[in-house]
Amino acid sequence: MKFQPLNRRDFLVSAGGSFAALYNLSRLPWMMPRLDGLTSSKKRLIIVFTPNGMVADGFWPNEKGKEYEMTPVLKPLESFREQLLIVKGICNLVKGDGDNHMRGMSCLLTGNELFPGNIQGGSDSPSGWAKGISIDQEIKNFLQSQEATRTRFGSLEFGVLVHHEANPWTRMVYAGPNQPIAPICDPYRMYEKIHGSVAGKQNLKSVLELVKQDFGQLDDSGESDRQKLTQIHKEYLHQMDADLAETLKSSGKLVPIQLPREVPLTNEKMPEITRVQIDLLINSFVNDQNRIATLQFTQSVGDRRMPWLEVNEGHHHLSHEPDTNKDAQEKLLRINTWYAEQVAYLAKQLKETREPGTDQSMLDNSLIVWTNELGHGSSHTLENLPMVMIGGGFGFEMGRYAKVKQVSTTRLWLAIANAMGHKLDSFGLAELCKDGPIAL
Repeated sequence: MKFQPLNRRDFLVSAGGSFAALYNLSRLPWMMPRLDGLTSSKKRLIIVFTPNGMVADGFWPNEKGKEYEMTPVLKPLESFREQLLIVKGICNLVKGDGDNHMRGMSCLLTGNELFPGNIQGGSDSPSGWAKGISIDQEIKNFLQSQEATRTRFGSLEFGVLVHHEANPWTRMVYAGPNQPIAPICDPYRMYEKIHGSVAGKQNLKSVLELVKQDFGQLDDSGESDRQKLTQIHKEYLHQMDADLAETLKSSGKLVPIQLPREVPLTNEKMPEITRVQIDLLINSFVNDQNRIATLQFTQSVGDRRMPWLEVNEGHHHLSHEPDTNKDAQEKLLRINTWYAEQVAYLAKQLKETREPGTDQSMLDNSLIVWTNELGHGSSHTLENLPMVMIGGGFGFEMGRYAKVKQVSTTRLWLAIANAMGHKLDSFGLAELCKDGPIAL
C-alpha cells in the first residue's frame, strides 16, 4: 500500500495519539534513572528506627575511644567493630506541642516542631504533624535533582508491623510540613512497588516500536518541515530506546528475588517479616532503585510482644517498668539485643554484596544509622538517644565510642547531609543548628 503524504495538521493528528501515549509513559517514575556510572561509588543512607527507649544497663560502653567494650546489646555487631561509631549525647531538643513520644517520633528526623492540633498524647498538649521535611527526604530530593545520582524511587520506606493508625507516634518520615509518609509494612506490596512494573516496561517497548514505525513511514514525505520534525522525534526515540533497553536489562539482572509464599503480618511472624523486608531493601540497592531507605520497627508506644524471646508482655509496657524491676530489665535487654541482631543482619547483607564492577562491598559505601525516639523508656527522656552508625565512605572516624555534650539531632543530620554532598547550612529549627554540623 502506497503511503499518501499528509499535511501538517493530519500528521499531528495521526501521530499525536501514539506519541502522546509514549511521552506520558516515558515520564513514569521508573524511566527517571540513568544506569551509566555503575562502577562509581554510590553513597547510601539507611535509617533504622526501634522504639521505646534503650534498656538502662547493657547498651552504653563504659570507656570512650577505640578500646570500648562490646556491651550485651552491642555484641551482635562485634564483627563490624572497625566500622562502628557509637555516639552518646545526641539529643532531640525540639520543644512545643505534643508529648515526648510524639515529639520523639515525628521530630526525630525533621528537627522541627509539631503543628498545633487535636491529637492527644499523654498529659501534655495535643498536636498535629511535624512542621518540616525529614532529613532522609531532604537528602533524597538533593540526590534526585542530579542526573548522576537520580534513581527510580530516590527513597523507599520499609516498615515492620507499624500500626495502621496515622498519628505523630507512627510517622517519622515527612515529605514536607504536614506531609507524613507511611512506611510500607507488607513485603508483598513493597515487592510489587519495586518489581511490579516489568510488564509496563514491556508495554512501553511495544508502543515505542509502533511509533518508530510511524515515523519511518513519514520519511517518504518530501516536506522539509515534516522531515525536520521527524528527525527530532527519531533522535528522541533513539535515546528513549537506549534508556529503555538499559532499564529492561537491569530488571533481569538480579531481580526479582524469591519471596516466601506467604508471611502473615502477625505479631508472631515479626522475625520473618523483618528478614524479608531487609532482603528487599538490599535488593533495591542492588538494582540502584534508591539511595535512601528507612526501616521502621513498629512505632513510638509500640507494644509488640516477642514470644520467640520468651517475652509475652508488650514492649511499651515493659519500658515503663522502673529500673529496679530486674525481670523487666532483663526482658528489655533481650528485646534490644534482638533489634541489634536485625541491624547486624542488614550490615552483613550489605557487606556480602559487592558493588557492581568494583572490589568494594555495599557497606563500604553505605551508612546505617540505628536510633530511637527516646533515650530511656520509663523517664521518656529525649536526651542521649541511642545512636549507632555502621559503615564507611562518609568521612566519619569509625571504630570507636564517642561522647558529645547535648548535641541536637539536627547537627548530626547536617553532618550526614554534608557527607553525602548536600552542603546544608541549616536543617529543621535554625536555632538548633547555629554551631553547624557535628564533627565526628
